[in-house]
Amino acid sequence: MSGPAAPGPARRGPLGRFRALPLRSRLALLVATAVALAVAAVSVACWFVVRGKLYDEVDNRLQSNRQTLNLRAGAIAAALRSCPSEAAPQTEFAPPRDYYYQLVRAGDGGPCVISGDSMGTLRVTGEDREVARRADPKFQSLHNATDTEGDPVRVLTVPVVLDQGPDGGIGVGVVQGTALSIGAPLKETERTLGDLALLLLLVSGIGVVGAGATGLWVARAGLSPVDRLTGAVEHVARTEDLSVRIPVEGDDEIARLSRSFNSMTAALASSRDLQQQLIADAGHELRTPLTSLRTNIELLARSEETGRAIPPEDRRALLASVKAQMTELAALIGDLQELSRPQGAAPGRQVQVVALHEIAEGALERARLRGPELDFAADLSPWYVRGEQAALERALVNVLDNAVKFSPPGGRVEVRLRDGELTVRDHGPGIPAEELPHVFERFWRSPSARSLPGSGLGLSIVARTVQQAGGEVVLTGADGGGTRVAIRLPGAPTPPPATTGR
Repeated sequence: MSGPAAPGPARRGPLGRFRALPLRSRLALLVATAVALAVAAVSVACWFVVRGKLYDEVDNRLQSNRQTLNLRAGAIAAALRSCPSEAAPQTEFAPPRDYYYQLVRAGDGGPCVISGDSMGTLRVTGEDREVARRADPKFQSLHNATDTEGDPVRVLTVPVVLDQGPDGGIGVGVVQGTALSIGAPLKETERTLGDLALLLLLVSGIGVVGAGATGLWVARAGLSPVDRLTGAVEHVARTEDLSVRIPVEGDDEIARLSRSFNSMTAALASSRDLQQQLIADAGHELRTPLTSLRTNIELLARSEETGRAIPPEDRRALLASVKAQMTELAALIGDLQELSRPQGAAPGRQVQVVALHEIAEGALERARLRGPELDFAADLSPWYVRGEQAALERALVNVLDNAVKFSPPGGRVEVRLRDGELTVRDHGPGIPAEELPHVFERFWRSPSARSLPGSGLGLSIVARTVQQAGGEVVLTGADGGGTRVAIRLPGAPTPPPATTGR
């Protein structure tokens, strides 16, 4: 059985459709949504505030009418005597014509109209009957209701309190089971609230439309630097022109992005120039040994083809030259491979804690074989560093090879290791001060040393290896003549304790 089909574009959810929009559209939509929510919140809050104020005003008028009616105990007593008659009692009390006045009985819940001049009869609610049942002077109810015609009314229901006094014969106290309801029509109030809601809705709509237009303008203005950056990136991808630079304005995030792009293109241009220079220099350096090797091999081949034997001494010299050129070619290829590998440890090489003094002793043994006529003075103290053993050994061999190469016969080479600083000093001709800034450049060779074997990559490999190990290398002229190379590597005089995993 086949599994469920993957959701396609037609089944993409709202979030997926939003993410599929262009960035400018998303930004404009977000701005419009935020403004719409803010306008809606303000409009709703405004409507409720106005509604509360209008209702407070109505409630205050109802409380004022209640106080007036309490002074007319006779009207209330007359209404009580006429209940349950449907006809309104005739009393000397004439309440305002724009209000409702009626009594509510707890027993059957029926209303009794106090005066025929009132506006009509209110529909009795459970809240009205509860006030009548409790007969508590401190208990009252303010709520919305309707009259018998269905019109909205604001109703205040309070217990009936008669306080006419002994002369009137009515008595003092609360009438059990009866409540007084006073109602104020809400037609004008509801109409005002409706007009306000319509006005707020219209203002909100205008605000949302304006927010959408503003969002589009903000998105267009805010993303114009991004458009320029996108155009520059597309131009670089299309033409490989790394000379493109974006004008930087201000100090915001877009300016930082523009500066980063300019730095990136500058670094790429420099890297490409260095790569082209490396290829050109490597071709130039490879051409010399290959030309010499080809010439010697052609001489040997011509001797075999013509049958003219080369004198034994000359033949041995040719073969020695071929071997030397092949050795030089192999060393140059190895140096190029070392410089072409990425920064950091190469695959198959392990960064670990190694004894720098032992590596220096091994490099010294090789240097003594290459310069048996020289005097080597070594003073090596224990020092442990973290790095690649093979790379560090190659770097120290390159430094000592230079010391051997430029030392005069019978000269002295001094090697010293103290507190993480390894110094190699020879007593050769030294390097002029104006040439010192170039000694670590690839394929750079001093004019006085171009007749000597070498590719000009040794010190470049030394500098790279030392930097990868977290150290630094400095080459200066030595007092009294010669050259002094100082390599400083972070480490410790004792190896760190071995750690074992559980």
